[in-house]
Amino acid sequence: MKKPDLKAIRPYGDHLDDGIMQFSFTLPIPPSDEAREAAKLYLEKLGFTHVQIVSMELVGEEFAFFVAYAQSEATLNFTKISVPKPEFPIIPHDQLLKRVQEKIGRRLVVIGGTTGSDAHTVGIDAILSIKGIKGDKGLEYYPCFQVINLRAQVSNERLVERALELKADALLVSQVVTQQDQHLKNLRELTQLLKKTHGLPPHLLLIAGGPRMDHRTALSVGFHGGFGPGTLPSQVANFIVHELIRRMHGHGKKETSSGRVEEHVPHKAPPKRLSLFGWLSGGGKGS
Repeated sequence: MKKPDLKAIRPYGDHLDDGIMQFSFTLPIPPSDEAREAAKLYLEKLGFTHVQIVSMELVGEEFAFFVAYAQSEATLNFTKISVPKPEFPIIPHDQLLKRVQEKIGRRLVVIGGTTGSDAHTVGIDAILSIKGIKGDKGLEYYPCFQVINLRAQVSNERLVERALELKADALLVSQVVTQQDQHLKNLRELTQLLKKTHGLPPHLLLIAGGPRMDHRTALSVGFHGGFGPGTLPSQVANFIVHELIRRMHGHGKKETSSGRVEEHVPHKAPPKRLSLFGWLSGGGKGS
């Protein structure tokens, strides 16, 4: 089989580099011969050729849903693509606990929830609850974390109130509802509220997750990390630990959505140390 040219890739339909794509979309008109022609002309207006409307169905009373195939001549240089990702090592559970003990010396307070009117808890529960997902234990399984799951429909004000009350080290915000970019609006409002709130730990780590979330999007709304579909609890646990150590001790620089880096002022308060045995036996919740 011929190998693709990564400097000029095109969609794969019937064979390599044919540029054929499949589309599905709705027009605000009922099905008719004219509606079918309108769908074809619209794709041609977008620059596609060899347009075929293979399905047209009535949706509701006045809308038509189409499935179409079309061809594109455009190519893409895959070798030039760069995607911002949170970079951190993944280390085993016991080593992660030891690292927190040595570098921080207390349990880390992690508060999570689905904010706004969003009632979905599947994502936040998969990361926080002890059962986890796909055999990967959730953050409640880690003795180094004090986990508070506020679950769904948590207001930004309530989340900040709890963060202030418990001196949170990390906030995990799940956003599933994304219509009209409601999730971005909600996350921006949260970051603005946090900026106006005095008394929060200077190292407070903000993490966003959801089906339409990625690291670049999270950075753009003022968060420090973003995780999308397929994320495992152990990945989030490692990110929290490594990033908080960096922020608390001033190791390295902070990335921003514009690509700039900013020095982070380390947290000066000396941590209270607890033994690993103390965590495992439940003796103490940190300072």
